[in-house]
Amino acid sequence: MKPRPDSPATVLKRLAEARGRQDRLTHSEHLPARAARFAPWPAGLRPEVLAAVAAGGIDRPWTHQAEAANLANLGKHVVIATGTASGKSLAYLAPVLSALLEGTEAANGRGATCLYLSPTKALAADQLRRIGELRAAEDGALQRVRAAAYDGDTPFQQREWVRQYASLVLTNPDMLHRGILPAHARWASFLRALRFVVIDECHTYRGVFGSHVAQVLRRLRRLCARYGGEPVFLLASATSADPAVSAGRLTGLPVTAVTDDGSPRGETVFALWEPPLTELQGEQGAPVRRSATAEAADLLTDLVLDRIRTVAFVRSRRGAELVAVIAQERLTEAAGPETARRVAAYRGGYLPEERRALERALHSGRLLGLAATSALELGVDVAGLDAVLLTGYPGTRAGLWQQAGRAGRAGQGALAVLIARDDPLDTYLVHHPDSLFRQPVEATVLDPDNPHVLAPHLCAAASELPLTDSDLELFGPSTAPLLPQLERRGMLRRRPGGYFWTRRERAADLVDIRGSGGAPVRIVEADTGRLLGTVDAGSAHTAVHTGAIHLHQGSSYRVRELDLEESVALVEAADPPYSTVARDTTSITVLATDRAVAWGDARLCFGSVEVTNQVVSFLKRRLLTGEILGETKLDLPPRTLRTRAVWWCVTDDQLDDAGLLPEELPGAAHAAEHASIGLLPLFATCDRWDIGGVSTPLHPDTGLPTVFVYDGHPGGAGFAERGFQRAREWLGATLDAITACECERGCPSCIQSPKCGNGNEPLDKAGSIRLLRLLLGTGGPEEAASVPAVAKAAVAKAAGSAQSPEPSA
Repeated sequence: MKPRPDSPATVLKRLAEARGRQDRLTHSEHLPARAARFAPWPAGLRPEVLAAVAAGGIDRPWTHQAEAANLANLGKHVVIATGTASGKSLAYLAPVLSALLEGTEAANGRGATCLYLSPTKALAADQLRRIGELRAAEDGALQRVRAAAYDGDTPFQQREWVRQYASLVLTNPDMLHRGILPAHARWASFLRALRFVVIDECHTYRGVFGSHVAQVLRRLRRLCARYGGEPVFLLASATSADPAVSAGRLTGLPVTAVTDDGSPRGETVFALWEPPLTELQGEQGAPVRRSATAEAADLLTDLVLDRIRTVAFVRSRRGAELVAVIAQERLTEAAGPETARRVAAYRGGYLPEERRALERALHSGRLLGLAATSALELGVDVAGLDAVLLTGYPGTRAGLWQQAGRAGRAGQGALAVLIARDDPLDTYLVHHPDSLFRQPVEATVLDPDNPHVLAPHLCAAASELPLTDSDLELFGPSTAPLLPQLERRGMLRRRPGGYFWTRRERAADLVDIRGSGGAPVRIVEADTGRLLGTVDAGSAHTAVHTGAIHLHQGSSYRVRELDLEESVALVEAADPPYSTVARDTTSITVLATDRAVAWGDARLCFGSVEVTNQVVSFLKRRLLTGEILGETKLDLPPRTLRTRAVWWCVTDDQLDDAGLLPEELPGAAHAAEHASIGLLPLFATCDRWDIGGVSTPLHPDTGLPTVFVYDGHPGGAGFAERGFQRAREWLGATLDAITACECERGCPSCIQSPKCGNGNEPLDKAGSIRLLRLLLGTGGPEEAASVPAVAKAAVAKAAGSAQSPEPSA
């Protein structure tokens, strides 16, 4: 029998004391254990289904499972938004399988059907396995439920069988958009009998991708109505703010939320951990922190030596491989090769049997340490872990709790450690624990009415069935003005029966729902001609420029050439000791101001802008240390983007009152822009790479010093709007992050940006503090006493140095 592990607090104490690391632990939070709450299954569920569930060891459901199943039986659209390992799958599978079983007994016709949507093929495959286990546990009536996957890997000879005979089809939004809806006539019997649509991990449908999926679902509802179907939507989500509102925006339907989690939880200790500053210097002589990847490898090594079953989440596939390799090397030195073999890496691209082997190794204890990308979140069932390491903030609180929830899933105590990366948001969070532990999980941001998103889906819908006036409400308020525009562009033709698609090409091919518009750029291995994948046109300049290091399923490739005319990036296998980061320059024009509020003499605005962007170079950064090895110039054309932005302006009188000199203003505005971009993901479900910024001491459209933050997607993605709505909190957090940073003149943890096209120059940390204070109305020179001592030193030192008054990007 495996001995009971030490308490999470004891394990954390040993970690912090090992090698003198106490100063790296900035905070620890204790989350008490929670007992399970049970309820009876609702009436209407088939006894065969309940027998199969009981055979798996579940006699009674938790309260939220019973509540969700009851709502589904009543025909209510429902979203289950509870924690990791709370049994959301069973909550929707019980009513779905019961309905499908009833359908198999229909005297004639196909019987009831269900469509299951997941963001990844791996998760769909995992759900198919679970359904198979339930069917195997009850060897009678459940055998009549025919479940099958329908995705890009499904053999063509099998697809016809799925269309004609499957009662439960598991697929993804991409296949629904490109494969099922355009061929709806061949799916008529399935759509006519569609009883349920299950949308798993619905919190991942955010931003532009979520907006596209929302329109795909409206097209699905329209075709179901055409064949006489009216399915009930069942959604599963990580905990989030306003899940009913988010699910309603996604589906276009009124949705009831189930949020009272009845599942048990073991005691959890959540630690915040900041790697130390090193002797290395970055740009402009800024101090560099030890990388989160190297720190995670050390902690994983110590936890494995302590026989603590641990998973370390790392953002990139290459990073996961690095953490595993470093831990294995150190374990070989400390305890021999046998112990080192108990650590492995997990990434996307593994075959199902390889994933299952890793699961079995973790469950049995043969594997003690795993370094994983987020592929582990979606598609692998892991229980019984003792600890989770998060190598950098995942981007949202929902993602944070989902990853942390992987530990303690069998009810035992658990340790979770968030290791800060060297950037403003991570640094802010490890020094402001209330932002993680005292704030609600953020709402999912999406904007289905974005005309850049909606237009191609109206064309796709018209190619499926002519668009009529009755469709206007379904597709939203932007539809009516868009249809005449599409007609003028020759995309649609109006006839008495509605708007028709008249072109030869497939309308569904107009848009990549995971991209930002434009033809995707193919990534091709130069020596073999093998297609590795694609990247959307909007990301190609930064992701696959000549010289870029591209990661594909754990292997790294160097881009030999980016051919924009042919939309292809030719790559070659490479294993350099560095990663690459593109740098760009940006200018911006205000097209329309939709909303504006006065903050004293300052103004905060939200509206439409046109951004001109050009990638000008890329940096090489050493993988483990973050040290900059060099910069290479690029010759790429500028691109224009019409999008949405939030911006703020201050007056010359305010600058005089704050004692901010004209020569200090460019660096102050530039620093405030960088830091605010870094902090916006705390208030909107975005990544800092989803947004951009521009700052200038005199903008021609405002006539004032102005800082812009804009959505990096055509038409906007809702992120800048969320920044406008929560501007005081967002910019207040930005000010806190800058003032709390222990550096003197600025570093990657506060005001430096990895993608700055101006080489992080000019930057003025002290000036940015004064600029944000005057904007927020929290002070001027007389409040200098409230600035931390290190910041005051920076103010004094920087006051005597002049910066060149040039616009920054």
